[in-house]
Amino acid sequence: MPHVTLPAGLMPGTPGLMQYRQETGRPLSELAEVLLRDEHTLSRAERELIAAYVSVLNECRFCTNTHSEMSAQQHPEGRSLVDKVLADHVSAPISPKLKALLTIAGAVQESGHAVTERMVEAARGEGATDIEIHDTVLISAAFCMYNRYCDGLAVVVPEDPATYVPMATAIVRDGYSMCARGH
Repeated sequence: MPHVTLPAGLMPGTPGLMQYRQETGRPLSELAEVLLRDEHTLSRAERELIAAYVSVLNECRFCTNTHSEMSAQQHPEGRSLVDKVLADHVSAPISPKLKALLTIAGAVQESGHAVTERMVEAARGEGATDIEIHDTVLISAAFCMYNRYCDGLAVVVPEDPATYVPMATAIVRDGYSMCARGH
């Protein structure tokens, strides 16, 4: 049962909250759009994977399911790769650079102070740019907020993983702005 009364017909999870309070929902969805969909040296699939990874660490089922599905839809190896990364990013078949960035993301989830110079230097050593390091930290920090927003208000979260497929498909196609559209 959500902690606030939401009108019927809203999307589940965080998008529903963004629709409920559009004054805050619009800038939150715009931030997600910039971080996860704008042109970048990290692919959309990689950035969605960072969001999913942080969401797993935060035990946010809605964001984990949504962003892992979005990453899977945009990655050639799909769900198989995403599941391997979320289970153990260190042994997953991804680039050393992405492994280093996910290590930074995990540290951010713990505390901003948990990010060490050694982690940053390891990411740089694998070819990560300052922008990629910056945006990994920002995606991680933002998803800690989004995860707590969703879970802190106890919004409705679909149980069936198949429920997330059409929502993720729509966001991949239309962008995050769809999340804050009126109800």
